[in-house]
Amino acid sequence: MSEHTPEKTPEEAPKTEAAPVHHTQPAQTPSKKSQKPLIITFSIFGAIILLVLGLVGGTVLTRTLGPNASPSLSTSADGNQTVTDEESSIASVAEKVGPSVVSIVTQTRTNSYYGSTSGEAAGTGIIVSKNGYVMTNNHVLEGATSVSVVDSTGELYEDATIIGRDPLNDIAFIKIKSDKEFTAAALGNSSTIRTGQQVVAIGNALGQYSNTVTSGIISGTGRPITADTGSGDTETLTDLIQTDASINPGNSGGPLVNMAGQVIGINTAIVEDANGIGFAIPVNATKGVLAGVLDTGKVTRAYLGVNYLTITPDVAREYKLDVNSGAYVYASGSSSPVASGSPAEKAGLKSGDIITKINSETVGKDGSLSSILGEYRPGDKLTITYLRDGKEQTTTVTLGTYNG
Repeated sequence: MSEHTPEKTPEEAPKTEAAPVHHTQPAQTPSKKSQKPLIITFSIFGAIILLVLGLVGGTVLTRTLGPNASPSLSTSADGNQTVTDEESSIASVAEKVGPSVVSIVTQTRTNSYYGSTSGEAAGTGIIVSKNGYVMTNNHVLEGATSVSVVDSTGELYEDATIIGRDPLNDIAFIKIKSDKEFTAAALGNSSTIRTGQQVVAIGNALGQYSNTVTSGIISGTGRPITADTGSGDTETLTDLIQTDASINPGNSGGPLVNMAGQVIGINTAIVEDANGIGFAIPVNATKGVLAGVLDTGKVTRAYLGVNYLTITPDVAREYKLDVNSGAYVYASGSSSPVASGSPAEKAGLKSGDIITKINSETVGKDGSLSSILGEYRPGDKLTITYLRDGKEQTTTVTLGTYNG
């Protein structure tokens, strides 16, 4: 059974509650106070997905972004499909990726009924450009009044600049103030990952053990979770990677890496009172926002404008659908399945349509609709394949800019 979700943005999904999950940041460190971790409720069934997005999940970007761009934004070999000699050596992967992983320390101020409280919190970040842009989790920067960065050599960079945040996808970007040329991480293709595939997690464990390396496998894909911030708000993340590689407080914002040394996920949460259940945001879902940051220095998110259900066999049975995958354009209550004036409405999408492909990427097989759209930017044009009354049709849409 599905349940209604908050209507603050288009494209959200129904979810059912299960085991509580915590964001992995902020870490409690000796003599340091930190913010209260967000509480997350794990969702068993996939559901109405927040999509105000625009970045595609299945392919690797090929646009040219200048000399400071991450090598991930050009076509490269798919490290998820090939087995190399590196697969026998976790140490070599850690050595390759380690210089691109930083520890983030924030000075925080939290206002409550009892007054204002100052503290310090710790998380992890991934260097994504030679000139010092760093990607991390949005919740790592929650309440931050100042941000410092410590690189893998122990060098401290104070007063890093917060470039912008994408709370709908729990990612954020900061800029290190330095003329130094940094080592940017190579980003992989999270749409081709495999359950059982070996992975490595790197992060600032417990806020005091920088560049801690753990290993494990991908335990599952397409996992949705819902976060309770403790202030009455919730946040929904969908299509997450589940892993048994140990993720600890302080690891938030750090990389989940394949054995070719490519970042395939951003570590974000762990299940409370469970062993070996952690979650990472698929890196493809960040690539459109990242491309905009590297191009313009600003965070912008693309917008389609639909509410939908991710189709599973259970959803198909409940809504009497003839397919077992795709995105069912649907909204309950007073919300509209297709937002008025949105790119989706202009493209002719209607309630009851089932979106099956974005360009050549298959919804379900290559990721949820939100993840597949995750590599696109505002203004990008794409072809949507959908079913209406059992007949396949296509339409072209130009993605807008989310202003929520």
